[in-house]
Amino acid sequence: MPPAPTATLRQQRLGAELRRLRERAGLTSTAAAALLGGPQARISNIEAGRYAVSADRVRTLARNYSCADEEYVDALAAMTGGRMRGWWEEYRVTLPSGLLDLAELEHHATALRVAVTVHMPGLLQTPEHARATMREAVPPLRSYEIEHRVSYRVKRQAVLFESPPTPYTAIVHEAALRMGFGGPEAARAQLHYLLEMSEDSTITIRVLPFGQTGFPASGQPITYAVGQVPQLDTVVLDTDHGCEFLDAEAQLNRYRCVLDRMESRALPEPKSRDLIQRIAQDL
Repeated sequence: MPPAPTATLRQQRLGAELRRLRERAGLTSTAAAALLGGPQARISNIEAGRYAVSADRVRTLARNYSCADEEYVDALAAMTGGRMRGWWEEYRVTLPSGLLDLAELEHHATALRVAVTVHMPGLLQTPEHARATMREAVPPLRSYEIEHRVSYRVKRQAVLFESPPTPYTAIVHEAALRMGFGGPEAARAQLHYLLEMSEDSTITIRVLPFGQTGFPASGQPITYAVGQVPQLDTVVLDTDHGCEFLDAEAQLNRYRCVLDRMESRALPEPKSRDLIQRIAQDL
């Protein structure tokens, strides 16, 4: 198959998983290519995500690597094919590739868990809140760049309304509720939107209030995208230099623990809604 013009995060992840399977089997890329009946470069290109690979070939590779986990192999096979022309592709020229990878990741996730400290969760932001936060970007964004990013963020929210919707759990620190981006009116509208969204049966919003004696995270926004199988989970850290994607087993275990501890210290849903309501009334 021809090489992909630019490997997406999903294609890179499939290649990385196939490389892990090969290494666990104790095979070199040359030996794997011999089993497949092709040149070593073919294995290297597949593992780098540069070549599209069919579901049948993934199953053949898994068999060659003695992988007996059928659920895992089925999930890998489902990741095959060329670049999916998702809605995010229309932003490829105007937005960083990491943002497009984030949208693709959210689209394929079976559930999403997020934790935020200063900003509202991206999938729960009103356009005006998103616009106000983007005006604080360093270096500054031009007006048209802000509007591109706002429309992109709004379109990402479709995963919450699809049929079926993606289950979504957000841990929001009280600090984020009190930041007031965009002024009192915009901040009040944002809090009312959180309350509205919290009534949805597939959306859970819990507040981590001031006064907790500990905080089991660094403060940077965390997104945990649940895959078809646990091996295909992904953590996304929102950093000043862009999105950082993590998928090593130790990293996944660490952030699962971090999110579990944050949830254990957050208010229950009814008390979280009460606190959001009180803060909105004070604005």
